[in-house]
Amino acid sequence: MNAQAPGTLFKLSETEEIVRRPDEDIRGRDVRDRDGEDLGTVKDLLVDAEEDRVRFIEVASGGFLGIGQDSTLIPVDAITSITEDEVRIDQTRENVAGAPVYDPELVRQRENYGGILEYYGVMPFWGGGYVYPAYPHYR
Repeated sequence: MNAQAPGTLFKLSETEEIVRRPDEDIRGRDVRDRDGEDLGTVKDLLVDAEEDRVRFIEVASGGFLGIGQDSTLIPVDAITSITEDEVRIDQTRENVAGAPVYDPELVRQRENYGGILEYYGVMPFWGGGYVYPAYPHYR
């Protein structure tokens, strides 16, 4: 996947790539805030093309049968726990509701998704700073 421009994200579902261990594929799991409030479902994983690491989860909420759904990107660093059924994050429902609007075309570039990291108080993963764990792993 490194053929894409540096800093580009891609949706795992739009590729031939798969999660290496099926039990680590969190797509379809419920997402809950730090207080246990329902936020939606993990719809997709956004992967950094340069380093082949999952950087964001796309959370879908609302709608019926996929129609009228809203999507929000949440940095993987906001994840505090993962069980067989759910993903918990360290944010409140209100904070997630106020997050920058998700635009699937714009957000794939570093200059656009950097604002999402900033909003959630997450350090950027580029520039030699903090190295984030690669979860989930995929191949």
